[in-house]
Amino acid sequence: MATENKNLSEYDKDTIPNAKHLRFGIVVSEWNSNITEGLYQGAETALLDCGAQASNIIRWNVPGSFELTYGCKKLIQQEKPDAVIAIGSVIQGETKHFDFVCSATAQGIKDLNVQLNVPVIFCVLTDNTMQQAIDRSGGKHGNKGAEAAIAAIKMAVLGK
Repeated sequence: MATENKNLSEYDKDTIPNAKHLRFGIVVSEWNSNITEGLYQGAETALLDCGAQASNIIRWNVPGSFELTYGCKKLIQQEKPDAVIAIGSVIQGETKHFDFVCSATAQGIKDLNVQLNVPVIFCVLTDNTMQQAIDRSGGKHGNKGAEAAIAAIKMAVLGK
């Protein structure tokens, strides 16, 4: 397991560029909101901790993870951020729906990174159980949202 004995929220602030002059978009899926809100809080907290100004963090909501690609694209076009974080949570059910949503969402986020000149960070949990999602959105494995925020800062600086 990739997260075994690893806290996703840990980072060395001294190695992270200052985010004071960067603008961030965060697109949050409303599906599994108990998970996505935790991820958002982790991302926002890490961005602020690394110098981002609250006024430079733009949040948009979309209905589900499948809609993240369109939401990110429109946010980039309208808000002109330096980086975007796509936050979602898809939990395995009894049908193949999980596979289709996960694949399409990952492919869509990848396509945005190839087509547009703004990095889009994939912060979509694709877990087998609700407990796994809880563990990665502020639970025993920390918060994947914080990890995504650090990636967003680094990628925004790389793009400048």
